[in-house]
Formats: sequence, C-alpha cells, structure tokens
Amino acid sequence: MTAYHSIGLTDRDRVNNAIGGGIPAGSIVLIEGQDGAGKSALSQRFSYGMATEDAYVTYVSTELKSWEFVQQMNSLSYDVVDLLLDEQLLFLHANVDTRNEGQERQLLGRLAGAETLWKADVVFVDTLSSLLRNDPNYEAVINEGDEDHVIQRLVTFLRQVTMRDKSVVLTVDPTSVRDDALRPLRNVADIYLEIETNTVGQEIRRKVLVRRFQNMKNPVDDSIGFSVQQGRGLSIVSRTVA
Repeated sequence: MTAYHSIGLTDRDRVNNAIGGGIPAGSIVLIEGQDGAGKSALSQRFSYGMATEDAYVTYVSTELKSWEFVQQMNSLSYDVVDLLLDEQLLFLHANVDTRNEGQERQLLGRLAGAETLWKADVVFVDTLSSLLRNDPNYEAVINEGDEDHVIQRLVTFLRQVTMRDKSVVLTVDPTSVRDDALRPLRNVADIYLEIETNTVGQEIRRKVLVRRFQNMKNPVDDSIGFSVQQGRGLSIVSRTVA
C-alpha cells in the first residue's frame, strides 16, 4: 500500500487538497518552469508543509544561503526556525559559482555522495539546472552531444534513492539546459509539473500544468492556479472564465 507525504497546512490553504492529498513516497517529482515562474515558492511551500507533518525534509538551494532562506520563508509566513533547530528540516546551500578545479566542481557527484542529505524522507533540489550548468562533466559532454549519458547516470541514482521509499523533488529551468538533457528526467518523473505564467495587466497569473501524476491519493486537476503573496505565502486560485 502506497504511503503519502501530506503537504499539510489544511487549515490555512488548499494546496494539499489541490495536489491530491500528498506526494506518494518513493516518487521523483519534476517541477519545471522559467526563471520567476514560482518553482522555488512551490517547493518552499511543499517542504514547509511536509516538515510540519513530521516528514524529515532536506532542502538544497543553489540560490539562497541559510539566512536568506529563513528570511524568504518568514516573508511568506512559513516560520522554519523551530523546524531547523529540531532537525526536522535540513537546509543546505549549494555553491555553484565556485571556480575551483577538481573535486570542488564535481557538483552532481558531491550531491549524490552527501550521505547526510539523503537521510531525509523527502529531498528538494532547487534548482537542478543550476547544478548541471556549472558541473564540468556536463559542460564537457555538451560539446560532444552526449549529455544524455550524464543525465542517465543521475536518473539511475535517483531511482536507487526512491527504491528506499524516499521522494526527490527537482526544479529545473527549461531555458537554461538543452531539451535533450530534460527528456530523460521528464520520462522518469512519477510526477511532472510544469509552471506556466502569463501577465494580465499588472498581474502575473501562475498555473501548474499537471503533465503526469502517478499513484495519486485523490483526483488532481490538470491545471492548478496559484498565487504567491508576501505575508500569506502560496494560495490556490480559482478563476471563473466568463
């Protein structure tokens, strides 16, 4: 019988209900969207809610340092301080801007080899595309047209992780890596979410297009509108079309 990681906060918003009651344990989740689409906000909401529901969560960010993460979460009214202190939530900053040679730049290898990171029930990597762009192994094979080999090795590792009933949530910016590199990730993802945005006047409207959702606990809509507001966090938006 499939276990599920609730996204929590059911007394505050409708996110858990919109996503079908939770993420199945042992899933690879791919969240795809361009810069500014809301990938991080969605991941932060998921990670915070899961941690409040007693799941052990690791959050790896290529953009935020620890103090920035706390500040960002606080601005969304997601108070993570106690979760961090209680080790329910582990936050790690991945420095992708290093220009060091050798092992320091083997970003994907270091990610896979960080044993403490993978002890969690759910691991978030935000963003995987930044790790790929700055890893010399990936950079080298791009010129040879063999990036699929690097991604396949990553996919194999991720499947080994999920076989232990751990879930992995990956965010990617499709404009920053080649489509050939994303195809294996899209194919292997148990849950594939694509964020689409459009501007109406001064309002940015965001929606999650559910491309795939295997082993859903409850029905999930094909399209889920959401907004991100300071002081309120992420909210599900229902729009009426006239």
